[in-house]
Amino acid sequence: MNPYDTSKPAWISASTADVEFRTRAFIRSVYAWMAGGLVLTAFAALWVVNSPMMQALVLGNRLVMFGLIIVEVGIVMVMSFKQRTISAGTASAAFLVYSFLNGLTLSVIFFVYARASITLAFGVSAGMFGAMALYGLVTKRDLTSWGSFFMMGLFGVFILMIAGFFIQTTALQMTIATLGIFVFLGLTAYDNQKLKSMALVSGPVQENLAVFGALQLYLDFINLFLFLLRIFGDRRR
Repeated sequence: MNPYDTSKPAWISASTADVEFRTRAFIRSVYAWMAGGLVLTAFAALWVVNSPMMQALVLGNRLVMFGLIIVEVGIVMVMSFKQRTISAGTASAAFLVYSFLNGLTLSVIFFVYARASITLAFGVSAGMFGAMALYGLVTKRDLTSWGSFFMMGLFGVFILMIAGFFIQTTALQMTIATLGIFVFLGLTAYDNQKLKSMALVSGPVQENLAVFGALQLYLDFINLFLFLLRIFGDRRR
């Protein structure tokens, strides 16, 4: 073999192939967890919709609703701060519990918006999410700066949402929804690109990161869906 033979590109190597294989496997795992979380959320929401007993428990009691929201926020915070130290089993269980509880709280949209509007918003969300996810995975551009920019935008949306509780105007609500869509589309691309660096982490920590990555994408999709529903949703009479 001629050591000076350069007929093969330098990037074709066993290590490159291994990295690509690990990245694809990791991303498949992330999306499998995300899909499972969405299915569980849909199941929980439909359970409330089709059960008068669950409607009375979840929607008819403000303390229960607030309690569910507090638990959900707590789960997200714990998973975020302990993503590298929490066990894979605990991370998986926490994500599934979060997905289920979120379905219970999101069931309220079926009593506020028409079913056709919910279906339309979900379909549009899936298309927009898919496009930005693909961009994040294939682009050669470094989207690191997007993370800080859109996180600042997220805080801005949160502040506007607090103001919206006191200032009930259509213009403000449309502004919040439009900014929310813009922010979560950007975060979708950023979070998907970040999956490629997560995939290179070896050992049991990678399992935790797969679940955490699924949580991030799940939150991107759910929030994108809810903001689109604010714009396109026809309220039930």
